[in-house]
Amino acid sequence: MKTLNAKRLIAFAVAVAVICLGFGLYAWHSGRAVMDTAQAADAGTVIKLQIGSPTMTVNGEEQEIDPGRGTVPIAQNERTLLPIRAVIEALGGSVTWDGETQTVMLAYKGDIITMVIGSTTAYINEEAQTLDVAPVVIDERTMLPIRFVAEGFKLGVDWDGETQTVTVTAPASSEETETSSSNQTPDADAPTVYMTTEITPEALVAIYEKLGFEPQGNVAVKMSTGEPPNSNYLRPELIGDLVKKVDGTIVECNTAYGGSRSNTAMHKQVIEDHGLNAISKNGVADIMDEDGSLVIPVPTPKNGKSTITEDYVGAHLANYDSLISLAHFKGHAMAGYGGAIKNMSIGIGSTEGKCYIHSGGQSHTSPWGGDQDKFLESMGDATSAVVNQFDGRVVYINVMNRLSVDCDCDGNPSEPDMHDIGILASYDPVALDQACLDLIYAQKDGDGKSLVQRIESRNGLHTLEHAEEIGLGSRTYNLVSID
Repeated sequence: MKTLNAKRLIAFAVAVAVICLGFGLYAWHSGRAVMDTAQAADAGTVIKLQIGSPTMTVNGEEQEIDPGRGTVPIAQNERTLLPIRAVIEALGGSVTWDGETQTVMLAYKGDIITMVIGSTTAYINEEAQTLDVAPVVIDERTMLPIRFVAEGFKLGVDWDGETQTVTVTAPASSEETETSSSNQTPDADAPTVYMTTEITPEALVAIYEKLGFEPQGNVAVKMSTGEPPNSNYLRPELIGDLVKKVDGTIVECNTAYGGSRSNTAMHKQVIEDHGLNAISKNGVADIMDEDGSLVIPVPTPKNGKSTITEDYVGAHLANYDSLISLAHFKGHAMAGYGGAIKNMSIGIGSTEGKCYIHSGGQSHTSPWGGDQDKFLESMGDATSAVVNQFDGRVVYINVMNRLSVDCDCDGNPSEPDMHDIGILASYDPVALDQACLDLIYAQKDGDGKSLVQRIESRNGLHTLEHAEEIGLGSRTYNLVSID
């Protein structure tokens, strides 16, 4: 994507911060609500917003709509404008803004709605729909039609003209949440996941040494370089000792969604600004798709069913003999969560490869609008291709700190609700990610609630279901503390 100037970047960042949506006052009276308030008692989440008020309630608990900015729902030209970002995120969904294409993407429970500013054509899971009113930008806020969003996500919306209140309702899920305890096993044949509750440079080196890994030749250390200005990427102060110990080169690929890492020149500056060159071999991190893509095959899966049959990775991957996946475990706007498998698939994918995985093998140029489950399955397939490329000379480490619902590709992620947990490591990426999820699900009724909601809203566990089915690894494991 083309580089945006500073003024537009600021405007787009602000636009993303509070995405608003509009609908006609005349169309919303009690008799025409999608779901009337009598049904709300049976809903899983009830959100209320009032014209002119900077706060909303989520299941009766009051919170700011746009913290510190005082943004309020307004009535304008017979339209009620709602701050939809706050609503969607309260439900566990996400909002993504592409400044270059003026595109807004909303994701909730596996469904994706895409709209373009000024266009009356929108898409629900790639199916074109016609809008009554085109999205517009007003005062650096993006306004979207609520009826379309509500019906697309099967949400209920009620308008109370007397109190000037909008109520958004989401029904409770009929599916029970998978819990963690059944995945651990004393079986000696199950893969081992090591864990420490310390998150220090010394603990990171110690858990790596516990694996007994002996890398050969040129060592790639794959991590996220982090989107500016405020992402939660792993800091060089934490990981530097390990990277230097293995004489590793930090490797990464350009993004497919815009931002400061969408082309090599900008990405190199980000890497320098984040202090990652200083800890990398020869003082230079490697943007592996600087010279394009390398196509590698997806090996025949155990169950004979892969969603993609080839993977497009950064061409420089061929220069390395061993690989250490060093992932920051956290939530993710599209995948639900990001750990070892995301780091090995989307992370190692070239810009082209990222589009290919996100679209479930349907596009080489756009990451948007693909089938959600096919995307999740493609991550497992792509990871198996990379493991095959290295003939198994791969080890995986997940750092569970700064556990935001948002990924390191988000330059302004939500503040974490959940406490830091520790560092986990394994030779099995499926077991490792499952162990991390189990630790989060153990707190699903506590401070892990928002992260669990994010994972389930994207059907995130399906990534591991598919990965196990194709033979990438095992969801059962031995958890061994090194503390």
